Amino acid sequence: MPSASSPTLDANLLRRLPKVVLHEHLDGSMRPSTILELAAEIGYDQLPESEPGALGRWFFEGADRGSLAQYLEGFRHTIALLQTEAALERAAYEYLEDSVADGVVYSEVRFAPHLHTFEGLGLDAVMHAVLRGLRRAAVDFDTGFGLIVCALRNESEELSIKLAELAIAYRDEGCVGFDLAGEEAGHPANRHLRAFQLVQRMNFNITIHAGESFGPESIWQALQYCGAHRIGHGTRLVEDLAVHDGKVIKVGNLAQYVIDHRIPIEVCLQSNLHTGATPTMEAHPFPLFVDLGMRVTLNTDNRLMSGTTMTDEYLVAVNTFGCDLDALETLSINGMKSAFLHYDERVRIIYERIKAPFAKLRGEMGLEARQIYGGPA
Repeated sequence: MPSASSPTLDANLLRRLPKVVLHEHLDGSMRPSTILELAAEIGYDQLPESEPGALGRWFFEGADRGSLAQYLEGFRHTIALLQTEAALERAAYEYLEDSVADGVVYSEVRFAPHLHTFEGLGLDAVMHAVLRGLRRAAVDFDTGFGLIVCALRNESEELSIKLAELAIAYRDEGCVGFDLAGEEAGHPANRHLRAFQLVQRMNFNITIHAGESFGPESIWQALQYCGAHRIGHGTRLVEDLAVHDGKVIKVGNLAQYVIDHRIPIEVCLQSNLHTGATPTMEAHPFPLFVDLGMRVTLNTDNRLMSGTTMTDEYLVAVNTFGCDLDALETLSINGMKSAFLHYDERVRIIYERIKAPFAKLRGEMGLEARQIYGGPA
């Protein structure tokens, strides 16, 4: 990994950097103030706090317990409040508004549409509401977005097929991919095989949560059974590496496949600590993956639950792993290379919204221009 260098990469500077986020959940990234307002509108009385700062801390403290199952508990509140078109549209709009304020130039946000039908909305109404909010915000804040539909591992294959069909139906409206989320242990991805085969036959995009709470077998299955184009989290791919004194001395067949085929890894540093995917931040395999030349992207997962932003994730990369400006630029470019967006748009955003601002910032700092952009393909 590169070492940190002057000028100091503090939060104010990092917030200015153009960033790309590919792994973030809509219902895990709401503003505490919005949660309180939506609860007041419908008379929802289950929230444990009545002030935004205290509520935000409650969500974070509840999520930061080293268990994915416990991490997911707070979602019952946000999902309960996202059961109307107005609430969904507002959450989607604010999601992009907050992303842009944090320096994000392109964002893919995911959610499970069927979890928002408990009060009578149909799946189409849910999709229309979220896409309305995203489109309005994209125009108002001059940013790019993609929406990803999530199925859940613990639910039926029939429902997953229905959600895959839904994602495909909205591919021309802003939906860019299909995901499988939820607890991995006891819920293998290949139980949803027909849904993924449908997505593949329709030339659509697949990302799968894998290697977060289960080992390399989960990643292997996501790739080789289900045809994943990206891996969400992928932390436990480290178990396919032999590491001695902090250095990789042998790369297993699965890890080598990920490297050779440029499979993007959607790394979520702080979330991985909170769910127990890594025992400490220092033990996270992020620097090993980077040094091996993997297509590593950096993401937030759930801004509310993990009390984080992309700026915060970049701060961890700088302060814990010694990332310098070049390394951060590579992370942003990796994210855009890996986006479920048409190739010409990816290239345009890389050159206009990422490379150009980084070059301008180097000029302001009196730094030499970077000679080689982007690192590995």
